[in-house]
Amino acid sequence: MAIIPKPIEDSFAPKAALRRQYLQWREQLSEAEWQERSHRLCQHLSAHPQFQAATTILTYVPHRREPDLRPLWRLPKRWGLPRVVGKRLVWHEFAGHASGLEIGRYGILEPAADWPTIEPTTADLCLVPAIACDRHGYRLGYGAGFFDRLFADPQWQSIPRWGIVFAATDQVTFPVDAWDSPLTAVCSEEGLRFPPA
Repeated sequence: MAIIPKPIEDSFAPKAALRRQYLQWREQLSEAEWQERSHRLCQHLSAHPQFQAATTILTYVPHRREPDLRPLWRLPKRWGLPRVVGKRLVWHEFAGHASGLEIGRYGILEPAADWPTIEPTTADLCLVPAIACDRHGYRLGYGAGFFDRLFADPQWQSIPRWGIVFAATDQVTFPVDAWDSPLTAVCSEEGLRFPPA
């Protein structure tokens, strides 16, 4: 079992140091523990009425031991995956399985450019991978800013965005920048929580 990361003594240490610490913890998870934690997280997601009511859900392909949501892809939803285009994310519809995905710029599997796109007006829920989240729902990502730019776009601002993170790196403290947008909910293997406004 991976040892839960100790908080950095200076809770406002540079984000880069926090990323390294939490990524190192996550990548130490054994295959069995990663899948067990991911399975429990998927159970919490699939049991929530808002998830059940959603028709079109934007998600991700797990990378560097991010929580694995792929078992949910079997559910009868319209699923979307992101593709990096320049400095933005373009969402594409896919058939609920990973065949046909291509390796993108960051070594992450992503849809081909000719797959049907998903417009923001049709998306009901966005499941956002996170390295860590704080108690107010702010997300620590990889630092490229793709999701910050996405949710700064007025077309995407009204879509519920749920951070997906393991409990060991949830409700931790890290610096928040002016351009960071809080998530509307955070889900871990311990359950779904809605941060205080």
